[in-house]
Amino acid sequence: MSGTLYLCATPIGNLEDMTFRVIRTLKEVDLIAAEDTRNSIKLLNHFEIQTPMTSYHEYNKFDKGKKLVEKLQDGMDIALITDAGTPGISDPGEELVKMCYEAGIPVTSLPGAAACITALTLSGLSTRRFVFEAFLPTEKRERAWVLEELEREFRTMILYEAPHRLVKTLKLLLEHLGNRRVTVCRELTKRHETAFATTLEEAAVYYENNEPKGECVLVIEGRNREDAVREEREKWEEMSVQEHMDVYLSQGLSKKDAMKKVAKDRGVQKREIYNYLEGRGE
Repeated sequence: MSGTLYLCATPIGNLEDMTFRVIRTLKEVDLIAAEDTRNSIKLLNHFEIQTPMTSYHEYNKFDKGKKLVEKLQDGMDIALITDAGTPGISDPGEELVKMCYEAGIPVTSLPGAAACITALTLSGLSTRRFVFEAFLPTEKRERAWVLEELEREFRTMILYEAPHRLVKTLKLLLEHLGNRRVTVCRELTKRHETAFATTLEEAAVYYENNEPKGECVLVIEGRNREDAVREEREKWEEMSVQEHMDVYLSQGLSKKDAMKKVAKDRGVQKREIYNYLEGRGE
């Protein structure tokens, strides 16, 4: 009978956020797989946890993952922890979870702190619908592709960023998204926790003159639907009705269906489009 993989959330700053369930589990499992054993040993010592520990991180996630799966298949219970927060969120834990499911090994998650959710609730922005992007890609072409997607995103957006890249990222977001509202969260759950509610432009200026410290979470407002509808309508109105019709006819739509789409785009009745095309609405 195989063991179980336990995904154990650890504090993102304040040690009092460690749950009783995670402490008990870390004491009871046979092995703890940690992203950085040097960092995690401080946490284990604080809670008097003496369970053996092994490293599992971005650079050994495939080879070490196979070995951990073998141990689980042999009946060992293993807990996975990250440096801070919930395993599998913007870290290599997701690969180990995939391997376990492929091998038929049970996985369970012990909830706790997550910087993205903590920042979202502090942001003062809409929390009903949101998207988590983690860190922007470092590769230029991939980053441009992601930014292009975010330009059209209506949901609240959550990004992570390192302090030395914060100003560059804020300026990049300003260039692509316009001057959106943003809340810059730092030192979450710690003594000097800050949630700076401002705009992308003001944030870029502020952090150019005030060097940020600690990992940052950016919570950015999504695109305004009314503005999007207006911009879309203005784009179509730059075309003649016939040019607008040709766009949809070239996509294979019938004349009737194309007229419906054109009328909807322009916010008018289909009869107006029909009359115009027939030369009676000029």
